[in-house]
Amino acid sequence: MGLLIGLILRVLGVVLLCLACATAWVVAEVHQGIREETAASADRVVREAQELAWRELTWRGSAGRSAKYAFPDWRSSHTLRFISPGNCVALTWEGEATLQQCSGLETAGRPAPAWFETLYREAFGVIPPIRRAVILNRREAGIVVTTPDRGAAVRQVWRQVRVLMAAAAAMAGGIAILATFVIGIALQPARVITRGLGKMERGDHSTRLPPFRAGEFDRIARAVNALSERLQHTTAERTALTRRLFAVQEEERRALARELHDEFGQCLTATGALASAIEAEAGERSELRDDARSISRITRHMMGTLKGALARLRPPDLEEFGLEHSLRRLVSTWEGRSAKPAAFSLSFAGDFSTLSAPVALSIYRIVQECLTNAVRHGKPTQVNVSLVRTPDMVTLGIVDDGGGDAALVETGSGHGVLGIRERIGALGGTLAIVPAQGGVRIEATIPCPSEADHSSPRNDRKIPPGMKLEGLAA
Repeated sequence: MGLLIGLILRVLGVVLLCLACATAWVVAEVHQGIREETAASADRVVREAQELAWRELTWRGSAGRSAKYAFPDWRSSHTLRFISPGNCVALTWEGEATLQQCSGLETAGRPAPAWFETLYREAFGVIPPIRRAVILNRREAGIVVTTPDRGAAVRQVWRQVRVLMAAAAAMAGGIAILATFVIGIALQPARVITRGLGKMERGDHSTRLPPFRAGEFDRIARAVNALSERLQHTTAERTALTRRLFAVQEEERRALARELHDEFGQCLTATGALASAIEAEAGERSELRDDARSISRITRHMMGTLKGALARLRPPDLEEFGLEHSLRRLVSTWEGRSAKPAAFSLSFAGDFSTLSAPVALSIYRIVQECLTNAVRHGKPTQVNVSLVRTPDMVTLGIVDDGGGDAALVETGSGHGVLGIRERIGALGGTLAIVPAQGGVRIEATIPCPSEADHSSPRNDRKIPPGMKLEGLAA
């Protein structure tokens, strides 16, 4: 839930709580008012009955404690003025039948909902009848009983509550609109901060937040800017260190390739020559000739293995013939040595001849590692490699149908994907591993300043003629 919605809901919660308290107060006040009106109606009817009785006594001329009170029917429109709406008054003269008069039961309001009537009666109960005595000549001549109608009382309370709820609903709507507007303006810096943090999460550590009027948000912005600056500095140091590590790694590979070629390669060449000489001098000694042939066969196999190792340690054609030729040869070697029937395809779009040496070498290593992972960890029948060059960007895509899980590849702890990610990160690029039809698609974007614009010096040393793999295999 968003902060804006959460705050608005809290404001509405407070409004509803206030509305509930106000409703309870109004219901209690109306209930008390009905009790007071019931008592007042009883008092007014008693006074009216006493006046009516005295007029009757005066008219008949009968008086005294033993006088007979034979009064006319008091239930008239004149009497209704003294009875509050929703009340019924019963007058019982001494020795006579009870006479009852009700006022305004139909005008008490609309019927209340059943749930409200139940709650009201559970909370406040039923208003008890009010009894008053009619005193004439210091003795009780009659009884007045005023009873509020239960349905009319509930309708009166509901009428007041309905008016209050309508006003409160309008007020709550107005408060919600104003709160949305005011809180939305107040939280505008939070959205700016969130966007800035999102850019930082995506690797844009150059993001800086503007100052804000609110002190709290301004302190957060300063902290985020300090963090972004520190991350930018740390990332630059890490990138420089990673580039240096890869440069050292390539130097070590060159040195190892040189040592293998000069020492191990020459030994294998000498061993092969010696085996050929032994085979030629064996004469009639068939066992010696067979052993010499076995040594020659093993030597040729080791020559081929050494040739492949040297190709992986130091791509022989990258500096001489460029990235395109080296990648075509790399893909063709995979087609030749893949034990599974897989078709490899390679496509280029754009000019790759002006790529700087570090970028070209990193792209070669990335493709090399991706092809290795595709064949080693899956069963692909089709592997497609595509490279697109724009003036300032190289887009690399490798798709296979080997049935791999992109999520597992993305979150895996293998050194292959980690090395690819580090190489791309050192060049300031981005890596995405997404599902493809039947397999996995690896997409990389790498900034690519041309060789002329590249600030670091390029190692233009060529592979010595003696290190060429074709000569080694001879």
